[in-house]
Amino acid sequence: MPSGRTRQFDVDEALDRALEVFWARGYEGATLPALTRAMGINRPSLYAAFGNKEQLFRKALDRYQTGPMSFLYEGLRKPTARAAAEAIFSGFIRMQRDRDQARGCLVVSGALACGEEAETVRRELAQLRQTIVSVFRERFERAVQDGDLPAGTDCATLARYTATVLNGLAVQAASGTTEKELRLVAALAMQAWPPRRESSP
Repeated sequence: MPSGRTRQFDVDEALDRALEVFWARGYEGATLPALTRAMGINRPSLYAAFGNKEQLFRKALDRYQTGPMSFLYEGLRKPTARAAAEAIFSGFIRMQRDRDQARGCLVVSGALACGEEAETVRRELAQLRQTIVSVFRERFERAVQDGDLPAGTDCATLARYTATVLNGLAVQAASGTTEKELRLVAALAMQAWPPRRESSP
């Protein structure tokens, strides 16, 4: 941008609008015309403020993780592993309220299947999903150490189970499943949760 010129748009607001487009259409489906139209800017302004489309997506993904997806990290701070899982499922379901096109989860559906040009983004989202599984596992291992979960709990499988339920809720939400239906699924999933270790008399 030439020296002395100021941007004629709100960068944060434009990024929020870009996030909505990526969330609703996925990385490849979010074309530059769709992005610029939603953001209310032209291509030169987009490039000047955010870089190329891939860089814009990464900025939108960061915003997603610190904004809509913050329910996950808040849930992990609950005092028990069970409460953490329930809070994460409930937080995701609450996030779907009052949403129209951009439903589900950007991390899950942003680039599950894509062409070669989007391969870097696909790998990045896959790695992020694996990171979430690792974070769950660490939380559950701490729960075993604290006596919250029984000794011998398979924390790796429990972490993947929790992530799988969460991802499944995301797919269902993107398909139009109602909040009530999502809550019934989450409640059923929690029936398989390991019982809390009983204290010695």
